[in-house]
Amino acid sequence: MLKKKNKIVVLASDHAGFKLKQVIKFFLLKKGNKVQDLGTNNTNPVDYPDYAQKLSKKMKSSKDIFGVLICGSGTGMAIAANRNKNVRAALCYNEKSSIFSRRHNNANVITLGSRFTKKKLALKCVDLFINTKFDSGRHLKRVKKI
Repeated sequence: MLKKKNKIVVLASDHAGFKLKQVIKFFLLKKGNKVQDLGTNNTNPVDYPDYAQKLSKKMKSSKDIFGVLICGSGTGMAIAANRNKNVRAALCYNEKSSIFSRRHNNANVITLGSRFTKKKLALKCVDLFINTKFDSGRHLKRVKKI
């Protein structure tokens, strides 16, 4: 189920998610992952769809990268990112949702709500998300219908 190796992870957030994004970025770098931070770079108000779009464009470049999007609730980023063909963004709120979004849905982007997710849980969710493999099999047929 879990496969540990260094990953390429692209991060983006709006102003509400900035602080949590910084914590996640440090965590991923400390674990040896390659990280690309697309912003925002402070807590000044910005529009979350702009950052979801930036990340979605990066997802087209490789099938071997993961995305992390953070806004206040996580919902806005998920909606905005999922408008792109190359993205399967999952709003994750606990360990099981993080695992099953990968195992069953082959999600490649995790979205988190900074106002509803404590730092420790967010780090666990991201770690599980990027290290859990897609089960394929019976799930592949369903994913292909998306």
